[in-house]
Amino acid sequence: MAHVISVDRFRALDLKIETKPDRTPVTDADRAVEQALRAALRESRPHDRILGEEYGGTREPGRQWILDPIDGTANFLRGVPVWGTLIALAVDGMPVVGVVSAPALGRRWWAARGEGAWTVDSPGADARRIRASGVQTLADASVSYNSLKGWMEWGRGPQLLSLAEQVWRTRGYGEFWSYMMVAEGTVDIAGEPEMQPYDNAALIPIVEEAGGRFSSFDGVAGPWEGTALATNGLLHDATVSAISVA
Repeated sequence: MAHVISVDRFRALDLKIETKPDRTPVTDADRAVEQALRAALRESRPHDRILGEEYGGTREPGRQWILDPIDGTANFLRGVPVWGTLIALAVDGMPVVGVVSAPALGRRWWAARGEGAWTVDSPGADARRIRASGVQTLADASVSYNSLKGWMEWGRGPQLLSLAEQVWRTRGYGEFWSYMMVAEGTVDIAGEPEMQPYDNAALIPIVEEAGGRFSSFDGVAGPWEGTALATNGLLHDATVSAISVA
């Protein structure tokens, strides 16, 4: 359902683009996908609450769906294929199910508590279980960040540069993809200084069920703290220390 809408609007010549009050872009596809997801959830799970990027909501006790209709809207509107739909189910504020679906990449990742983390590499392919890496030292680690400018604007630029000097390599893969690569073991650390619950709720079960750790920059679990750090688990404490602000 979400794919039908988003893929149809991807690279469309008549794509409608606006700027929201927080200066982030939104397209008609973002809104249409979230409307469709909300309608489906209201029909199938009428007693559950919903929080979404485009139509709001607040943290609620009990069961709550957390939606990002198109994560990577800036990529979407420029024709870059790194974008996807993020769907999470949280119980009392903690995500227990996560789905990340990236149709332009032909990829999907998902996890549920106690059930492991899984992916399909192409449409129609068999699912395979994924695991975070076994890298044990920062000197051997690969790090992905979303935006150097974003780290600088949020006063964490010096910490990112310091971390970059300590690790093997850095890349800005960005968006959900950085975190899915942590879950797959191809990247060891990923983080961003500005993350909303709808940006990271779906990522958390996938990273953690793959054996990694996911927290705020300060090491607090959950999607509500405004920052995000995912690691293979072995490097988490060292990374929190490396990016901490004295």
